[in-house]
Amino acid sequence: MTPHDTPGNPLGGHGTPGSPSGPSAGGRWSDLDRPPLNAAALRRALIRPGGLWTSLDVVERVGSTNSDLVDRAAELGEGAVLVAEEQTSGRGRLDRSWTAPPRSGLFLSVLLKPGVPVARWGWLPLLTGVAAATGLARAAGADFALKWPNDLMVKVGGEERKAGGILAERVGGDGVVIGIGVNVTLREDELPVPQAGSLALANAVSTDRDPLLRALLRSLEDWYGVWRAANGDARASRLQETYAAGCSTLGLTVRAELPGDRSLIGEAVAIDGDGRLVVTTPDGKDHPIGAGDIVHLRPDGR
Repeated sequence: MTPHDTPGNPLGGHGTPGSPSGPSAGGRWSDLDRPPLNAAALRRALIRPGGLWTSLDVVERVGSTNSDLVDRAAELGEGAVLVAEEQTSGRGRLDRSWTAPPRSGLFLSVLLKPGVPVARWGWLPLLTGVAAATGLARAAGADFALKWPNDLMVKVGGEERKAGGILAERVGGDGVVIGIGVNVTLREDELPVPQAGSLALANAVSTDRDPLLRALLRSLEDWYGVWRAANGDARASRLQETYAAGCSTLGLTVRAELPGDRSLIGEAVAIDGDGRLVVTTPDGKDHPIGAGDIVHLRPDGR
């Protein structure tokens, strides 16, 4: 998926797989501030006996990593990772699109087969948000917040901006493909919308994508392992409390734009046991929201 609500990180098979490690045709080194990822080094660092990650491919250019991995899911085992240097038809929630300059971010999808009750799979996008935020915060030296349900936020000039997003899609009877998109070196003049952000704009200590990707995937492996060992129980795995602690939506007045052209305004007060956002309206009623767009409102209601 992708970062600014033009999200998307679909992994795909329409590019040229490989582990770029030096100059080649196609302008791979045309922007020296954005060197290519080294797939061979990433595989050595992340794929190990007994570990979650079982394969890792880096492609130069794809439409959508999620779409490609969904198409290939039947032939791949759990732990397949697809990374794209550039994504031309990235998708986010509600079929929004997202594009970014080549090698300006992390655009990837992973295949998971949780083996826990399907009713608890709704926690996977939130789990991925926690894992991405904690892993990237350590590796990049930048602070992240989580906007319910699937946005990674950073501070740029004191303003909270979206720097990443997550998209989960069910495949077959036992699998989920999760796409992650993070803006790393996007400059102000490259932003698709003014409210987007990037690690560079947030003054991150590091914008080297190789260690950032390693940190993200290792953190996801750790959190997923703990959650799965708890049979998907968000409370027992401490996922629920950790997400709530990092969620900037809680405590704010929000407008929830719901399916069927409905909306409601109230205070975001909690994340319930199913990963839903609980909004309390002025009449004192609690409304658990499982799907919809959430807009953080200013004190003046805008």
